[in-house]
Amino acid sequence: MAATVPRQECTRRPVIVGEVLFDVFPDGTCVMGGAPFNVAWHLQALGLQPLLVTRIGNDELGRRILGEMREWGMDVSGVQRDPRFPTGRVNVQLDDGEPRFEIAADQAYDYLDPDAEPESALGEPAPLVYHGTLVTRSEVSREALFAYRARLAAPVFLDVNLRPPWWSEDQIARALLGARWVKLNGDELCTLTGLSKSADRVELVRTAREFRVRHALEAVIVTLGEDGAFAVWHEELLAESPPAAVRGGDAVGAGDAFSAAFIAGLVKGWTPATTLSRALDLAAVVCALRGAVCRDRALYRRLLDEWGADR
Repeated sequence: MAATVPRQECTRRPVIVGEVLFDVFPDGTCVMGGAPFNVAWHLQALGLQPLLVTRIGNDELGRRILGEMREWGMDVSGVQRDPRFPTGRVNVQLDDGEPRFEIAADQAYDYLDPDAEPESALGEPAPLVYHGTLVTRSEVSREALFAYRARLAAPVFLDVNLRPPWWSEDQIARALLGARWVKLNGDELCTLTGLSKSADRVELVRTAREFRVRHALEAVIVTLGEDGAFAVWHEELLAESPPAAVRGGDAVGAGDAFSAAFIAGLVKGWTPATTLSRALDLAAVVCALRGAVCRDRALYRRLLDEWGADR
């Protein structure tokens, strides 16, 4: 069953809305991150030229972000500057390779300008809008996000990232309303549906099917760490095991890489099975890195060459 973003829209630019921040590791290493930023970074390397709509502080970290984006060839016209609040920071702890996040309050990305017009930078309609759930934690950015969604009138890819205490059931319910595709991990699916986290794969699939119908979604995509991922696409079940490289290592940003490749598949018109497989390919690449993004352009070129002519 083919994705519903038509092939003729492949040249259109996806819009990515949400946080850009710095992940600070226990050894003091400071790495740019934030799910929307990571997704936009990967999409740029995959040739989609996304428009990232975010907000940074008028500080050294903000200037560093702009410099890195420009060097990577990204459009910075959607980056807002905040005179009061700082560029975002997150402390990252690694427990057996799995990241745990301590997210500060009142960061620049919490104050997106609702009057900004991302559509004016596109030239033609966007094929989709991507956002996560952290951007909905503040009322200011939440209202700005939904204003953008309404004006862009594009299908929505929602990436669920439950970061206690920065989410509520009401926030998630509103974000789900009008979404077309939703990606979340197994634990997040259990949290949102009341399913036990010890549930087996059969129960997870059944729950994902029910979740898709309840929220009128085209697809629910569930990542399972070392056990791969599955997607319920309409009534079809797709399942993929991860490449060997997914196992172990630093998993920071792996889910964002997965989302980026999945979006690429939607925009480029790959089949759902191909999209799911390639999403795991890119996640595996990121698992071999420290942090969430890759600066090796040759690595992306090799991956695109492996994917072939329909890349």
